[in-house]
Amino acid sequence: MRSFLTAFGVSWGIFMLIIIMGLSMGLENGIKSMFKGFSSNSLFVWGQSTSMAYAGFTEGRRIRLKIEDADFVREHIEGVKIVAPRAQLGGYGEGNNVKYKNETGAFSVQGDIPEVRNIYQWLQVDGRFINETDQAEGRKVCSIGRRVKEVLFKDKNPVGSYISINGIQFMVVGCHRSQAAAEQADRDDQQIIIPMATYQRAFDGSNYINWLAVECNDDSDAEVVEKSIKKALAVKYKVHPDDPRGIGGFNAKKMFGPMQMTFWTVRGVGWFVGLMTLMAGIIGVSNIMLVSVKERTKEIGIRRALGAKPINIITQIVMEALVLSLIAGYAGLMAGIWLVEGIAQSPMEQETFKNPEVQFSVAVAALVVLVFFGCLSGFLPANRALRIKPVEALRAE
Repeated sequence: MRSFLTAFGVSWGIFMLIIIMGLSMGLENGIKSMFKGFSSNSLFVWGQSTSMAYAGFTEGRRIRLKIEDADFVREHIEGVKIVAPRAQLGGYGEGNNVKYKNETGAFSVQGDIPEVRNIYQWLQVDGRFINETDQAEGRKVCSIGRRVKEVLFKDKNPVGSYISINGIQFMVVGCHRSQAAAEQADRDDQQIIIPMATYQRAFDGSNYINWLAVECNDDSDAEVVEKSIKKALAVKYKVHPDDPRGIGGFNAKKMFGPMQMTFWTVRGVGWFVGLMTLMAGIIGVSNIMLVSVKERTKEIGIRRALGAKPINIITQIVMEALVLSLIAGYAGLMAGIWLVEGIAQSPMEQETFKNPEVQFSVAVAALVVLVFFGCLSGFLPANRALRIKPVEALRAE
């Protein structure tokens, strides 16, 4: 019973460590999935209303970016890989009347260049995405989001069909879907993407865009590039250098940086709690081995008298402690993994909690820590056993 209870303490420590690390991975996977679907080294810049008077312009002036600003950014800002101007019919968040035969729906219509897909990383479900030829020739073609397909076409393949956007016919060349989750996925899957040149001729004609989507080079800092773009556009549009509102922007680093810090914190807390619980179990193992050494004083004395070397006594005590720790730890490890896998197979997953898992490196690290502390727990009892003199041990009752 004494050995069992001690082993249970070790098993519980490993079990807690595995559970905490597995659930933290589920939280991390869930949060990352919400922002999956666009380049992690990307940023977005748009015009806003100024909050300061400057260069003869009054406060409250609306800054509206134009399609040529994409070329301006490419030419003047270092670290830029792709610049995709984006124009949304009706403005951000607005739906437009779209028809296919007797089916209708309100969806977002975007004017884009083909490179925008490298930033948002949509997956093609049917057909193809808009291409350079579509853009160069201003073709009336479009790639529709998955939700658009479900509403207008049901289970039918939409490629080759014509839809009406505000009374103008467009041929569907493909269907795409978002890799993101939650609201971002809903927005992406309800978009209809048409070539920017077609958008300008059919709906706008003013060359105004809603925002610039930018992907930075792999070795560039998106936050630094964002500041450079906002500063250059502020000069171009005569926005006060200290005006925080004239040019708006957002970069993925602002989002991923704090999240990554949160993940590290959760992992750190998980390891701390698990190791402290494991340490309590290991101390129990050490104590039980001390009791065992005391109870076996006569046995140790006989072995020493018959010529057993100190290394033999140390090996015996340490191996007993290690075996006890390993058996208990392995049981806790398996129980933790089974529970995490059971949670992963259950229907309890939410948008912010997906695919809890125990990484192989965590399991290996837990076993290494267990072996180390298991050996350590046997050294103190072994050292005490070596201090027993054979003559005194043989007299012990």
